[in-house]
Amino acid sequence: MAPRIVLLHATPVAMQPIQAAFEQRWPEAETINLLDDGLSIDRARDADLTSAMIERFVGFGQYGARMGADGILVTCSAFGPAIERLADSLPVPVLKPNEAMFEAAVAQGSRIGMLATFAPSVSTMTDEFDDYVSRSGKQATLKTIVVDDAMRLLRSGDAEAHNRLVAARAPDLKDCDAIMLAHFSTSRAAEKVRAAVSVPVLTAPHAAVERMRGLVKG
Repeated sequence: MAPRIVLLHATPVAMQPIQAAFEQRWPEAETINLLDDGLSIDRARDADLTSAMIERFVGFGQYGARMGADGILVTCSAFGPAIERLADSLPVPVLKPNEAMFEAAVAQGSRIGMLATFAPSVSTMTDEFDDYVSRSGKQATLKTIVVDDAMRLLRSGDAEAHNRLVAARAPDLKDCDAIMLAHFSTSRAAEKVRAAVSVPVLTAPHAAVERMRGLVKG
């Protein structure tokens, strides 16, 4: 029987990139999509990740687990502490969207850049990056640029304009050893970003699929 991976989405624009990554890297997996786009809408209204939002997210993930999940992959980067709480409550692997990408980035060097399009996620992602660096015993710093208006354009259906805006800011990080595209949704700009800079450009979806495959298959 194919392993069942439940994907937790807080915005519909994250769905296509992760589905494409599964098709390319782990096509035999059975993926189940759960979407609550109210999570990202409400998260954007609060400066901090509230306890109520954490409980709401955990309930969302536990519903996914009851579907017979062999693993749960979260595709939104703004819920780090909630993902940790969910992982503690379940017997199956629960993967944050960017864990594997952080590892790949730090392997490239100590100066890491990140292009983000959803500002509320930056603080939790920065904390997760710093935590990874601390645990790894390596030295690395993170410089983040938030690309204003790109997410609005993507949600309105203008992916091309989104990609252009993201790529236009990439040269600001040209002195970094690697550039991360912060969100699953941002990964669609990878080709244009790579054309704008000569440093490695990393995306989260493919790295996450590879990590989840390893966790489930052993």
